[in-house]
Amino acid sequence: MRQTPFYHYNIELLEQTLCAIKEHSAGLENAHIHYAIKANANPLILKPILKHNLGIDCVSGGEIQAAIDAGFQPSSIVFAGVGKADWEIDLALELGISCFNVESEAELDVIQERAALKNRVAHIAFRVNPNVDAHTHANITTGLAENKFGIEIPMLENIIRKAMSMKEIVFEGLHFHIGSQITESEPFETLCEKINQLQDSLESKGISLNSINVGGGLGIDYINPEENPVPDFKGYFDSFRNNLKLRKGQQLHFELGRAVVAQCGQLITKVLYVKQGTTKQFVIVDAGMTELIRPALYDAHHKIVNISSESTEMHTYDVVGPICESSDVFDKDIQLPETKRGDYLAILSAGAYGEVMSSRYNQRNLPEATTEL
Repeated sequence: MRQTPFYHYNIELLEQTLCAIKEHSAGLENAHIHYAIKANANPLILKPILKHNLGIDCVSGGEIQAAIDAGFQPSSIVFAGVGKADWEIDLALELGISCFNVESEAELDVIQERAALKNRVAHIAFRVNPNVDAHTHANITTGLAENKFGIEIPMLENIIRKAMSMKEIVFEGLHFHIGSQITESEPFETLCEKINQLQDSLESKGISLNSINVGGGLGIDYINPEENPVPDFKGYFDSFRNNLKLRKGQQLHFELGRAVVAQCGQLITKVLYVKQGTTKQFVIVDAGMTELIRPALYDAHHKIVNISSESTEMHTYDVVGPICESSDVFDKDIQLPETKRGDYLAILSAGAYGEVMSSRYNQRNLPEATTEL
């Protein structure tokens, strides 16, 4: 076993997931699937995604550059994000990406200004805040009126008309993203209803849309990942196939991140100590919130498996990391086979928002990644 902690990626499972996306999105006319690179930007992950001809959804200049370095064409890149810096806008303009997803009138003005300076034309879609409850964790809900993302519907018509009057701007359509780790169809169906109503309203005012980007948000099974390694892409795409009323020739874009890569990754960590307290037993491992911050940040659950113990005797443990923070806890009161110093644990479903969010807090080394154990 290599030096822990490290990330292990199952590329075969990633391939299965990508094939399922292709299978269940088939028949959706003019559909384009973009991978949200913020979920995981490791080249080991990006190579199969490129092979399967997905586009890329970026939220920073660094992500745009990572996509280009991995071999993705600028024409496959969409650029979202509520706070695009001037240099990031310039990079996207120089490369000629397919679309900016614009979050405010102020941002529109800056993109127009930068495009004029560079004698470029920017293709844009406006991100709309549809005020749809995604029924997910508050920190990953993005489509409510109180969230910082997008333009509220009453403000939309005037901003669209302003964009249409700018010679450096080509208005393409609308962008939506209501949240992440959504595990039921109702929020997506509600989003479709909102889009249908909005499109009818805009058409009555003489505004037509070339494209609609519905974002992503499809969740995975963190509780039983071995039983459900591939998300319910059929149900997800059917929500839009059966409820979204597209116009003839209209382009439909999806941005999937977690659902593509989460289940193919696991964090491997070694047990340093088993500490007996007065009321609890602590398994102290060499990975921490520096390698996987989701439990500390979102109270997120990841299934933990002892991959080296042969004991059939089960014990109750809190699995914790070495970082000097009380929140550095992977899980509490979980059942594991009798666990000893030197055992290896696998923290499952860690392919999304794991390695990519790791940090050097406490001056720790960043984790390595491999496709082999």
